[in-house]
Amino acid sequence: MFEAEYEALNAIVETASIRAPEPIRCGITGNNAWLLMEYISFQGGTTRAQEMGTQLAQMHRHQGEQFGWHINNTIGSTPQINTTSSDWVEFWREHRLGYQIKLASDKGIGQSAVSLCEQLSRRLDDFFTHYKPQASLLHGDLWSGNAAFDQQGDPVIFDPASYYGDREADLAMTELFGGFGAAFYTAYQSAWPLDEGYKIRKILYNQYHILNHYNLFGGSYGNQAVRMTEQLLSQ
Repeated sequence: MFEAEYEALNAIVETASIRAPEPIRCGITGNNAWLLMEYISFQGGTTRAQEMGTQLAQMHRHQGEQFGWHINNTIGSTPQINTTSSDWVEFWREHRLGYQIKLASDKGIGQSAVSLCEQLSRRLDDFFTHYKPQASLLHGDLWSGNAAFDQQGDPVIFDPASYYGDREADLAMTELFGGFGAAFYTAYQSAWPLDEGYKIRKILYNQYHILNHYNLFGGSYGNQAVRMTEQLLSQ
């Protein structure tokens, strides 16, 4: 887990776009694994959210040859499989949606929910008829708890679950738990406008995270995942 986080932080730092803690070293001492990284003191407030939006768009312009990542990592404590692929839809079908469906089935989400998700999996191509994603470097777990501002007011992102994928997946998650504010989204759109179909695909990308929350925490996340799946199937 720490090796993957080290690799992701290093990749973000190397883009020279948006600040992230610089990783120093990771290793194992006795029975303890550890990751040493730059210490950054944060401040409250989001007065430079616009700058964060612009810088995130700049990071997304750093792209790979294929979707995925050279190392598997975790989303929360759930394994995230990053086997590379030239086909984004197939990557999402197998390593994101399909993987979470299997975990949810084992967790007890119920056959009707599994059937709905499998139906959605078969229809994934429909959401990409006129849109061809590029393999952008993603943070991968970009909710408001994984972003802040340093003492100079510069944006910082941390705790990544990075891979190369559709940049819409990062933007979608920023909207999932509270959002980043209007200035952030206006600035991102100005730097690199989003496709009109994002309004629907963001539900698809966030369904992955809600399924993962069900697999981690159970409870009402299962019902929320079902509602999102039904909404997508109605399109």
